[in-house]
Amino acid sequence: MTESKGTSFTKYFPLLLDALRSSAPNPMRPADAIAWVRSAVDVPSDDISRRIVGDSQSIFENQVHWARFYLVKAGLVSSPKRGLWGLTPTGRDTHLTPESTWDLYVRIRDANRPGRADEEATPAPESDPADDGPSFWFAGAVWNENEDQTERFRAEGVWINGYEDQRFSDLVARMKPGDRIAIKAAFVQRLRLPFDVGGMPASCMRIKATGTITGHGIDARTVTVDWDPPSESRDWYFYTYRTTLVEADTDNEMALKLIDFTFNGASQDYAWWLKQHYWATKYSTSLAKRTDPLLAHDDEDDDGGIEDAPTYTLGDIIAEGSFVPAAVLADMLARWRAKKNLILQGPPGTGKSFLAKRLGYALIGAKDRETTRSRLRVVQFHPSLAYEDFVRGWRPKGKEGLDLVDGIFMQAIDAAASEPDREFVLVIEEINRGNPAQIFGELLTLLEAGKRRRDEAIELAYRKSDGERVFVPDNLYVIGTMNIADRSLALVDLALRRRFAFIDLEPLLGAEWKSWCEVRGLSSDVTSLVQERLGALNALISASSSLGPQFRIGHSYVTPDQDERVPDGRKWFRAKVDTEIGPLLDEYWYDAPETAKKARADLLAGL
Repeated sequence: MTESKGTSFTKYFPLLLDALRSSAPNPMRPADAIAWVRSAVDVPSDDISRRIVGDSQSIFENQVHWARFYLVKAGLVSSPKRGLWGLTPTGRDTHLTPESTWDLYVRIRDANRPGRADEEATPAPESDPADDGPSFWFAGAVWNENEDQTERFRAEGVWINGYEDQRFSDLVARMKPGDRIAIKAAFVQRLRLPFDVGGMPASCMRIKATGTITGHGIDARTVTVDWDPPSESRDWYFYTYRTTLVEADTDNEMALKLIDFTFNGASQDYAWWLKQHYWATKYSTSLAKRTDPLLAHDDEDDDGGIEDAPTYTLGDIIAEGSFVPAAVLADMLARWRAKKNLILQGPPGTGKSFLAKRLGYALIGAKDRETTRSRLRVVQFHPSLAYEDFVRGWRPKGKEGLDLVDGIFMQAIDAAASEPDREFVLVIEEINRGNPAQIFGELLTLLEAGKRRRDEAIELAYRKSDGERVFVPDNLYVIGTMNIADRSLALVDLALRRRFAFIDLEPLLGAEWKSWCEVRGLSSDVTSLVQERLGALNALISASSSLGPQFRIGHSYVTPDQDERVPDGRKWFRAKVDTEIGPLLDEYWYDAPETAKKARADLLAGL
């Protein structure tokens, strides 16, 4: 028997969208939305006069509430604030036909309310799903790199966190009965893609099983699950989760599409994703630079459900020439993770730029060119840099006028929002050489760790669409460097200081520095001489009333590069003094040239 294509309330699906569209981007009170629908269609008088059993709502009001329930589940309607109804970005662009209305209804009904045929006589849910509805979890099931636990979990009715340490324990504790869970495996795919990106790889996430959480198990790593009947795995592209356990953000339009695909059986609209700015930019040149299929790699399993093992760690920072102790580096990284924004400040030559980039590599866990090109961006502030360069501004578009173009900060925000479970880094060299408050504009407020949320989003000075609101994602980390000795630079204002943690770097000419230099050809007597003379010079600078500790000479001035070999240490040090340190001293004591001359002579005595 063919199912009748319609219920008494599905006809209100497109009308409710139209009602909310009429006030977009502003949300509506439910009573106003219901009144708009009533004015747009002939409502049977019985539906207005009769009440739902056990409820104060009329049949018509209840039907509109049921329409809203389904549209929320489909990701078309949201509750931006309690007691208000609004459209999601997808909802604003969706125009339902009778056929698509019915398909949406059946899909949502079968996924969320199977077997229920009495909806029209039942009060529609009153609570906002965003307030107390289910969470949606995406979980890995591969242990020890290649041991897939999916079938075991299905058979035992559980999902177990494979890490015996504290990783993901806070997320497991937040899982609750009624939440939905999917087992996934993420990887990179080049061949047999269902869309054309010119041979470039695309992120893929295979959905292997879905179910509903029923409770917590016998230990803190286990939840019990009522798994759905087995079905064929389905592949989802672009917006993927690579870490072991992720809770989808139901305020995120992309996450809502993933949820609809995973738990409601929706298809993925590849054309829509390829139009989104992040992927449109990523693949913009790929079609013109097609890869020969014979040379392309096959599917590369990047993450079978476990976290990517970091290929760059704090130990690599030390190996590449940092003399900061490992424990101090660990504290720096922890402080950066907590505050989200960090500034390294210190005298010239203390390795601020060197360390800022390498802390970024350690945070994202990699230094390879492909990873850093997409997840670590570097910019230098200068007096001519403006908001329009850094955030967003108008650019000439050939002979076609002007185009509104995102700067590096908005590009970083876009990238981080598109891959929410991975860290992204923005390195800002010489952050106080420009005017930070002017360059960041209104986004300076949103840098604050406590405001890295969608509900803190604000409108930019230049908007690409009506109602566009922007927030800084929680997974975007900003690190800056600041030279505190340059007299030409302005002091950093308090608003910026409050949003960044500051760490002082010092000249380091200790045992680690000495060992590094001696491996590269400097004899022990030369390194001892350099230590002694730079120490004396820095003491003189620190005691100077016109200078101070912030003008000391950093170790970078007298440190060989990683691959450098020094055949004559004394000649090498003399060249450093003559061409680098000496001119700096002349600048320091420009009003006391005899002092600068004597300081230079003391460095070169006996060489």
